[in-house]
Amino acid sequence: MTNKNSTGKAWKTQTKLIHDGVRRSQYGEVSEALFLTQGFVYDTAEAAEARFVNQGEDEFIYARYGNPTTRMFEDRMAAIEGCEDAFATASGMAAVAGALMSVLKAGDHLVSSKALFGSCLYIVTEVLPKFGVETTLVDGTNLDEWKAAIRPDTKAVFCETISNPTLEVIDLKAVCDLAHAVGALVVVDNAMCTPIFSYAKEAGADLIIYSTTKHVDGQGRCLGGIIAGDRELIRGPVEMYIKHTGGAISPFNAWIQLKSLDTLDLRVRRQAETAMKLCEALDGHPALNSVRYPSYKSHPQYELAKTQSEAAGTVITVDLKGGKEAAFKFLNALEVFTLSNNFADAKSIATHPCTTTHKNVPVEKRPELGLTDGLVRLSMGLEDGEDIIADILGALEAV
Repeated sequence: MTNKNSTGKAWKTQTKLIHDGVRRSQYGEVSEALFLTQGFVYDTAEAAEARFVNQGEDEFIYARYGNPTTRMFEDRMAAIEGCEDAFATASGMAAVAGALMSVLKAGDHLVSSKALFGSCLYIVTEVLPKFGVETTLVDGTNLDEWKAAIRPDTKAVFCETISNPTLEVIDLKAVCDLAHAVGALVVVDNAMCTPIFSYAKEAGADLIIYSTTKHVDGQGRCLGGIIAGDRELIRGPVEMYIKHTGGAISPFNAWIQLKSLDTLDLRVRRQAETAMKLCEALDGHPALNSVRYPSYKSHPQYELAKTQSEAAGTVITVDLKGGKEAAFKFLNALEVFTLSNNFADAKSIATHPCTTTHKNVPVEKRPELGLTDGLVRLSMGLEDGEDIIADILGALEAV
């Protein structure tokens, strides 16, 4: 097999999305090949032994450990993130759990922002403590809380660069500096930010996680995740943990998402453009307490957000004045938007977090996380922007 751009040419992102990491078989196919096999054969017993002793770059043992299709996906994701390597997982949550479990052990200390996706919050507050990891939660927007919480024995910090669903923005460079000063690793969930607008590697993050279900596939077809970082971490603790616990991506899903990368930049930029236009159309609307998008001027961390990235993803939130009743009337009046709990799809999606994705967050803790009964998450799709705006404005009339 041949690997294109193995010399590490300085291609632009859109070129990397199409060409980086390509491996062609002896047949010279144009489109990346799908290898549906769970195992691989060896010419001799000696060859099998040699592969298990020192596995080469284009040598494979078992699909849970690696696969040519999966490896192309991993190489391409690493390239666009600016990292040395990556490991693909069965889902975004497999990536979150795998990254944290692979670098933490009983007795270690983790500091995490408290504004997290519901499943991420469960991993941090329920799963890790069961295995003896001490966790401290902080207001991710407050650097003084990070400073107070990070200790000389802290092993890792975790945050969402842009929180789901409240869209809080982390001063990632400052948090990385605080963590690295005590030798702690920085693990970030970058799903809201998107690979196109990512600044995680530049800011100093050690392990960068995506649910590739979002944006990368971006068409509602399959699950996937990725963990990117330095090769020593990825092919060391991360690979060892995931391949032995079974969280690797299927080659078929890797192939779907590999092909989706061809259009990732085009899709995400269009969706981000629509998000900005919708914010402008909703600014000051009498039915809303707030419209929140980090790249829009009304966001409380707008100044920070614009220094970190050219755009802040594809999702906005609105907080309706009438609480849950108003939110439900609004959601039920939508026509272009699909009601679902996903985001970053080709179809525009609306979600009521308090009754779906964050339903298990105790009611008394929701205010400190920015979760209100009127909060609705709006994920921009690829429909015509004017139709999206008209749909939202029309649904607000029903409130």
